[in-house]
Parts: sequence; structure tokens; C-alpha cells
Amino acid sequence: MTVERRVGPRLRLPVLVAAGSATGAVELAFLVVAAVALGVSAPVPPAARVAARLTQRYAGRLVRLERGRLDRLLPGSELPAVDALATRRQVGYLAARLLPAALGLLAYAMLGVGLVLAGIVLRAVVRGELSLLDTLAQVAVGVVLLLLNVQALASVAALDVRMARRLLGAGSRAELARRVDELTSSRAGVIAAVDAERQRIERDLHDGLQQRLVALGMLLGRARRARDADRTAALLVQAHEDVQRAITELREVAWRVYPSALDGSDLGEVLAMVARRSAVPVRIRCDLPVRPDRQIETVLYFVACEALTNAAKHAAATLVAVEIGVREGWVRMRVHDDGVGGADPGGRGLSGLARRVAALDGRLRVTSPAGGPTTVLVELPCG
Repeated sequence: MTVERRVGPRLRLPVLVAAGSATGAVELAFLVVAAVALGVSAPVPPAARVAARLTQRYAGRLVRLERGRLDRLLPGSELPAVDALATRRQVGYLAARLLPAALGLLAYAMLGVGLVLAGIVLRAVVRGELSLLDTLAQVAVGVVLLLLNVQALASVAALDVRMARRLLGAGSRAELARRVDELTSSRAGVIAAVDAERQRIERDLHDGLQQRLVALGMLLGRARRARDADRTAALLVQAHEDVQRAITELREVAWRVYPSALDGSDLGEVLAMVARRSAVPVRIRCDLPVRPDRQIETVLYFVACEALTNAAKHAAATLVAVEIGVREGWVRMRVHDDGVGGADPGGRGLSGLARRVAALDGRLRVTSPAGGPTTVLVELPCG
């Protein structure tokens, strides 16, 4: 599994602005060359078509570069996709981007001037040319200017992201239509998931519990007809054991319908109870500062149970790790096992869970190469 490494949170802002200023210089050169090429080739239609095609190609590449830069350095910024954008919109965005690029360059120039002045002050202090009061005054001024510079960098980054959302995003009607399509697909997925779950419950009741109750009735009939007291007692003991197993199976079926234990316990405690019944050792770490909504807990519960079941039945795993936490406005659960892998995300169980997650505007990703390991990652919005 490939692990994506991101820039640390404290470095994202200065790196974002610095990279934006660098790409702004490239975009300025592109716009100048494109304007000259289109203007010169305008009298010659074949040359004009070639120039327009090249402009479209490289404008798209630059816009995708900017989109990737903002998305990597500011995860969760929810920037729109670049595909299918008109060339005019792409070129317009690149032209508008020159403003935050220039402002970022200006902010770094001011920072450079501040560093030079700080060096001069430090040199004067070392030589004893400044009194203590003058030194403190210079430090106070430097701190204020540094804070203003940091605020300027933050403002440039916010302008950069807002401009990308505004100029690259779909219009309000298109966005509304897209959202309606998502909700329609999500509703159909939820209905299909509910039907699949009902069929699964029916199979569990018919193939498991019903057969056990039939056998129990036959066992009690034999005990009723038995004439030997010892034989009757043995049959009743066996019947009692079958009743206990039937109760356990009924409880498991009921939990697959609705995890009622969440009414009195949080998700970590409920999953700990599930782990104690698991055939595979399970390590759970639940770090939720605030208890999420009940529907989020329910979806996470079902995903964890399905992953544990798959690890025990199909993956030959020896350890399953469940990690739950909050990151950047998302509740994240990662279920990792050391089994043989090969899990099919399109299978009945995982696809049904994916529809449950999508119904809450969440994401489910399954990584399970042949030979293992298997990782199930769920991300749900906090609210």
C-alpha cells in the first residue's frame, strides 16, 4: 500500500504561498507566449487552430498543477475538478492567479527585508551599539512586523483557494444538478443496501436460527417420549444448551439489524464487546473527543463488524487493528488486518457498506492486494 506523505501543518502555509509565486511566474510566461502566438497566427486559420490547441493543452496542465498544489498542501479544501472546463475559464483563472502570486512574492520580499534588518540589529547588539531599551524596542517592532507578515501569507493563501473555488467551480445550477444526481444515486444505493440486508437477515434466520429451533423442538419431543429418567435429563440438558446457542444467534442477528448497545455505550465500548467474541485477536484504539451522531456510530459499527468477519472467515488473519479518530473535520476509522488479502470491494458485503457510507456523504476505500494486508478506511463528515 502506498503511503502518501504530506507537508506538515505548520509548513503548509509558507510552502503554499512560495509554490504559488513560483508557478505564477510560469503562468505569466505562458500567458504572454499564448497571447503572442494567438495574435500572430490569427490571419492564418491552420496556424490559429494549432495555437488554440496548444493553448488549451498547456492551460489545462497548468490548471491541474495548481489544483494539485492546493489539494496536497491544503487537504480537505474541496476544490473542484478541472476536467471538462472550457479553455476560456482555464486561461481566465491563470490570469487571475497572477494577483495572489504577486502578493505572495511581495510578502516574501517584505520578509526578506525584515530578515536583513534583523541581521543589522543583531550586529549592532553584538557590537554594543544599542542600549537595552533600544534593543527591546527593535525586537518588539520586529515581532509585530513578523506577525503582520504571517497574516499576509495567510490572507494570500485564503485568496488563492477562494479564487480557485470561484473560478473553477461549477455554477450554482450545475452544482445543484450534480447534488441532486448524487442524492438520487445515494437514495437508490441505500434502498439496495436495505434490501440486501433484509435478504441476509432472512437467510440467517432461515438457515441458522430456524433450523436450530426445529432441532430443538424435535429434541424436546424425544425427551417427552423418553421413559428413562436419566435419558430424559440428558435430553433436557442438551435442549438447554441448544436454547442458549439459539439465544446467542438471535442476539447476533438482532445486532446486525440495530446495535442497541450503542444506546448505553459509546462506539469504542461496543466494538470492544464485539472484539471479545471475535475469533481473531483485535486491537482497538478509539480517540473521539466528542461522541459523533448516532447514525455515524452505526455506520462505523457495521463497517467494523463486516471487516472483522471477513478477516476471520476469509483472510486467515492473526491480528486486526481498529483505529478511530477525528481529522480535519472527518471521523476516520481504519481497520487493518495482516491476512492474505484479496478482498473484493464490489462484493455484496463491502458494496452494501459503501452505499451506507455514501448515504452520509462519506468515503470508503478498501486496499487489499493479493498476499495482504487488507486495510478498510472510512471517512465520514463530523456534521
